Amino acid sequence: MTIVDDKLIAKLEKLSSLKLDESKKDKMKNDISQMLDFVENLNDIDVSNIEATFSTVSGGTPLREDISSQNLELSNHILNHAPKSENGYFIVPKIIE
Repeated sequence: MTIVDDKLIAKLEKLSSLKLDESKKDKMKNDISQMLDFVENLNDIDVSNIEATFSTVSGGTPLREDISSQNLELSNHILNHAPKSENGYFIVPKIIE
């Protein structure tokens, strides 16, 4: 079983900009440990005889022309409903030190 400690929970809180109630931290540690254990089961699968697949779409990925468009009304609507914006940009808290 993978052990998730308070230090990891604190780091995840900081990275996600979320704050967990102290009463829910133990359950969160247990839930994350169970998820990690489930994912570790993938290490037991023998894939040595399976050819690598890069796309599930036969014939490759369908492409489309990349055409830019600008809708100022939609942009202004989104920025007006953002928690913080300035000069047409979103203002977000710094998360990388």
